[in-house]
Amino acid sequence: MKRPIKILLIAVCCMLVLAILGSSAVLIANAFVKGSTTPRILSPEKAAELRDVDCIIVLGCLVKADGTPSDMLADRISVGVSLYQNGTSPKLLMSGDHGQKEYDEVNTMKSCAIAAGVPSEDIFMDHAGFSTYESIYRAKEIFGADKIVIVTQQYHLHRALYVAEALGIEAYGVSADLRSYAGQTKRDLREVLARIKDMAYALFKPLPTYLGDPISLDGSGDVTNDH
Repeated sequence: MKRPIKILLIAVCCMLVLAILGSSAVLIANAFVKGSTTPRILSPEKAAELRDVDCIIVLGCLVKADGTPSDMLADRISVGVSLYQNGTSPKLLMSGDHGQKEYDEVNTMKSCAIAAGVPSEDIFMDHAGFSTYESIYRAKEIFGADKIVIVTQQYHLHRALYVAEALGIEAYGVSADLRSYAGQTKRDLREVLARIKDMAYALFKPLPTYLGDPISLDGSGDVTNDH
């Protein structure tokens, strides 16, 4: 066998081995995230049995151009409100993206919760929850939450719970899967890589985009309203 061909074959074999090892590492990491967090995903009834929960944190997602929540977000809000009503916690924390004036997840979330009967003063907004990691980080560092119940769809819940545990928060989750959602296969695939990313974030604990002054959950959520 000529030397250049032999070298090429060795290089191809090495790349295949690295690809297999990389894929295996990703699968193992994802299995670990799911396996380690599944026991902390509760039914709404079990969540109501928890004691001294600082807040129910509802994670934001797409708001439509007309200002109404997407199906996924509407279901997260609905489950968050139900948990508030069943006594899981006396406070809701709506955490999402409000980095631009023309795009606002958190005010949409709060408005929907108020329309469902939750008093405005019991609803806090985190306007700088630009990612799962940042929402959880800020829940602890800005809002002083040490024990939380996280609401999002289950595919996303594993990652949020993993990050919370890594940041020293006692966290439980309740799934907001109230229906089937278009494009879920694509989201599931993207979530595999997102879990790897947030495992790294949880390890190195970088600061979020914004921090700011502490906001006590013992007070009124209206302090987080736009002025």
